[in-house]
Amino acid sequence: MTLEEIKAAVDAGQTVHWANIGYVVHKDWLGQYLIIYVPNGSCIGLTDRGGDRLNGKEAEFFVARSEDGADNPGSQSRPDGQGRGVAPGSAVAFPLGRQL
Repeated sequence: MTLEEIKAAVDAGQTVHWANIGYVVHKDWLGQYLIIYVPNGSCIGLTDRGGDRLNGKEAEFFVARSEDGADNPGSQSRPDGQGRGVAPGSAVAFPLGRQL
């Protein structure tokens, strides 16, 4: 996903992950896009300080999808069909539990 696609998906209320479902892209109340590691709440910016370069490879970002796809028919997984670190057919992403 490109930077613009990631921001658009987050703004549309979709859950965007980086690398695996443990990392969620979140927009905070200041309008900053962050990559949050959900298990411990640590985070980094989505981009470098200039806002031009992703802190991760475009191919590593993906939109969560429900198990049957009925909840969110427009969502997609990564182009290769895999989320790194996630076994095919395993757990579905959960929304961020707390706001920063």
